[in-house]
Amino acid sequence: MHPPELPAGDGASPTVVDSRGRRCPLPIIDLARAFPGLGVGATIALWADDPAAGPDVAAWCRLRSQELVSSRALPGGGEEFLIRRLS
Repeated sequence: MHPPELPAGDGASPTVVDSRGRRCPLPIIDLARAFPGLGVGATIALWADDPAAGPDVAAWCRLRSQELVSSRALPGGGEEFLIRRLS
């Protein structure tokens, strides 16, 4: 079971979507479902351990004109992809 999406609060912390343990295309679907709730300029952190997530997130951002700010390895496994809503 995955924790629920966490609200961004004051905007200083990104919304977190934990898609670890879910395989393609589910992490991208999780990201797409959470994205409409973000204001322009807000960030969302997608946590995923599917090897296809990196290229999928980059393509999703490019196709939707959003910013892939960064990616990093998570201590417990998987990666965090930080995405900023531009429009």
